[in-house]
Amino acid sequence: MSIERIGRGPPLVLVHGWALHGGVFRPLVERLSDRFTLHVVDLPGHGHSRDSAVPLTLQACVEAICEVTPPAAWLGWSLGGLFALKAAAVSGQVRGLAMVSSVPRFTTAPDWPHAVAPAVFAQFGRDLAQDYRGTLERFIALDTLGTPESREALRALRSMLYARGEPTTAALQAGLALLERSDLRYTLPGLDLPSLWIAGARDRLVHPRGMEAAAAQVPQARFVEIAGGGHAPFLAHLDQVEAALVPFLDTVFRAD
Repeated sequence: MSIERIGRGPPLVLVHGWALHGGVFRPLVERLSDRFTLHVVDLPGHGHSRDSAVPLTLQACVEAICEVTPPAAWLGWSLGGLFALKAAAVSGQVRGLAMVSSVPRFTTAPDWPHAVAPAVFAQFGRDLAQDYRGTLERFIALDTLGTPESREALRALRSMLYARGEPTTAALQAGLALLERSDLRYTLPGLDLPSLWIAGARDRLVHPRGMEAAAAQVPQARFVEIAGGGHAPFLAHLDQVEAALVPFLDTVFRAD
């Protein structure tokens, strides 16, 4: 699995979302690389890890990342948050957890109303077989809908989508299955580390109330909602994300 190391200072692992790659974090990397050593992951089947033999499962990817990274804070965006949360629950290497537009469960349940209907991800899976590129375009458009800066953020995501080559169809289907079926809510009360939950107020994929509800179950959690933010707030609202993230990381590493 490809993990790019950039910058200097305390270590931070970055895990991207569905259909993209570590390059999506470029604006954040540029802001943080003079203060932190960033370990930027390309998940299996994506970007420079397109030909990786590591299965795209939570346990396998967490083990593979932990094998080659030091004890660190982890940041997961969207689908990447499932990997970061899993690592925080099972690995002693995670010093702090930042969840950006991510939740322990992405689909609705009777006791989890602020989420997406399971049929949404199932439809994306069917659409992939019919129109690969069109389906990816529709998904990244959902990443930015509803924000005043949506056109700028959508252009940024489009420019990054194929910058490291196309993700494999198998990886896209496996990622959708993780989004549709994963439920890590059971891990929340036992998280014995600081966590930061950053939500976009206008996110169409991860409802901020779902993130707030998840954070409320974690002992050392802080919830931040970015006014006007969408699903990729580190693109259109980088200043606000940095303002929340840097003090959190400084606190994590001071305590460590």
